[in-house]
Amino acid sequence: MVIMAFTEDQANRLTGVSLYQLRSWARDGFFIPSLTSRDEDEPLLSLYSFRDLVCLKIINQLRNESRVPLNHLREVKEKLSHLGDDLWAKTTLFVLNRRVILSNPETGEKEDAVNGQGVLQIPLVVVSGNMKDAVRLLRQRDQSLIGRIDAKRFGAKNPVIAGTRIPVSTIKDFIDDGFTPEQIVLQYPSLTVDDVKAAMGHKVAA
Repeated sequence: MVIMAFTEDQANRLTGVSLYQLRSWARDGFFIPSLTSRDEDEPLLSLYSFRDLVCLKIINQLRNESRVPLNHLREVKEKLSHLGDDLWAKTTLFVLNRRVILSNPETGEKEDAVNGQGVLQIPLVVVSGNMKDAVRLLRQRDQSLIGRIDAKRFGAKNPVIAGTRIPVSTIKDFIDDGFTPEQIVLQYPSLTVDDVKAAMGHKVAA
């Protein structure tokens, strides 16, 4: 199955979660990108799946728009850990007085996600939004950058596809693993076949 991969810059633009938050949450384990890199010490290879983006979109509305305290969100995550890593996307969540509320599947009543206390009113429904449309818009890169390599932004030893933070080395790894340019483009929605071919032909400085 082909899984789309997104850089932290793209995750920031598509979900509203700041780069600082993405990096902090990845370090402390609150939200870790589900696509790991071969070199875990290289932040450029920290990639998010489409499912991650949907979850982050919801967390952004909870944390940054509804101002739910991060400590409470950690409690919610622990309480709902049995639902798996995509608990934020598979559960209909609400907000009341800066606390997360959900519907009890057994009673149908709205309850505090952590202490189970019932509530009488729900002023806000958290929704994921149309992430697919946002991804399509993200793919509209500056046409002058397509098929070009940027070896200056991160240094000649760490070139990236121009207009992105996707390392040339990552594209070469996919090629070495037998992926075709077309398959790589499916993995990275912001790239084109010309970008992949440019990466294939680029020689990284020694």
